[in-house]
Amino acid sequence: MQPHFLPWHTEVARAWLSAQERFAHAWLIHGLAGIGKREFAFAAAASLLCEAPVQGLACGQCLACGWISRGNHPDLKRIRPEAVALEEGVESGGEDEAIGTEDVAVSEPGGSSSKRAPSKDIRVEQIRALEPWFHNATHRGGWRVALIYPAEALTTISGNTLLKVLEEPPASTIFLLVADAPDRLLPTLLSRCRRLPLASPSTAIARQWLESKGVKNAAEWLAASGGAPLLAKQLADTEMSPCPEWILELLVLFVKGQAPDLGNMADKLSKNNPSSWLDALQRLAIDLNLCAHGLTCRYFPKQQPQLDLIGKRSGTVQMTQLSSWLNEQKRVAGHPLNAKLFAQSVLQRVSLACLSKPSGTK
Repeated sequence: MQPHFLPWHTEVARAWLSAQERFAHAWLIHGLAGIGKREFAFAAAASLLCEAPVQGLACGQCLACGWISRGNHPDLKRIRPEAVALEEGVESGGEDEAIGTEDVAVSEPGGSSSKRAPSKDIRVEQIRALEPWFHNATHRGGWRVALIYPAEALTTISGNTLLKVLEEPPASTIFLLVADAPDRLLPTLLSRCRRLPLASPSTAIARQWLESKGVKNAAEWLAASGGAPLLAKQLADTEMSPCPEWILELLVLFVKGQAPDLGNMADKLSKNNPSSWLDALQRLAIDLNLCAHGLTCRYFPKQQPQLDLIGKRSGTVQMTQLSSWLNEQKRVAGHPLNAKLFAQSVLQRVSLACLSKPSGTK
């Protein structure tokens, strides 16, 4: 499939690609999660490799574009964690040679073995595997492009290995790193990249795009995603409503001053990826904090009356502390020792914050 720039990034791409004679060898493409940064990077790679670009963008007709659409351009490599590659439905071969999704047997007690879980990190072996590629001439005499995403998945070792490459970059090679949170990258790695920040689209453009994709109640889904249209589309495809049912259940109980059945709810949440339900709680905490300050909520506008009551009753201090605490939990969400106990402890902390009153009140 031929990659293309999303409508809100097309003009930025044209302006950026028009200056290829002054192009940096490494770019960090960053911005809000869910606005299409990966799509931008892939379309950028196609445009850089295209042999007959139209106004700087890939023509979609030349031999190079044909290779891109079939996923086997020899001058393009995508480096990402195994887990991400498998989510994309790719295992190995062609431009995905460096994803490292080979099966690895893990010894179990008693001598049995099992395949290890896909890695969520970009491993040092994946960076080292690029070395022979760097030393070969490009197949069409133009650029070679390495896409690395999400760049936050680089470990300290793989990040330092990439840094050594960028300090003495291979000829005719462009690195495109994609990140939601550049501050999580090694400072030395950041110093070797030119930054290309991508803006979120306007609400009108994002809603129009979502509606063109068949998303109903586009405004609510867009609000739930924080204005990120691709994330809004993903939520609309996977969730029953912009505000998850279990969040609605919590709000009803909190308004009444009642505690939820933590064990039962934790059991349900523990069957899902912790990052997904923690994201929802983080959005809820931000809205509660806004309401505690007398402001309009951002993510769940239909629940404004309930959020107002809970936020103002608990106070700004409690809501601010809750947001900070949830941010800390997000950092360890990928490695909970016990998924159910982790969910239960998080729900308990949220319940305490939402059912409490500021000190000095009755």
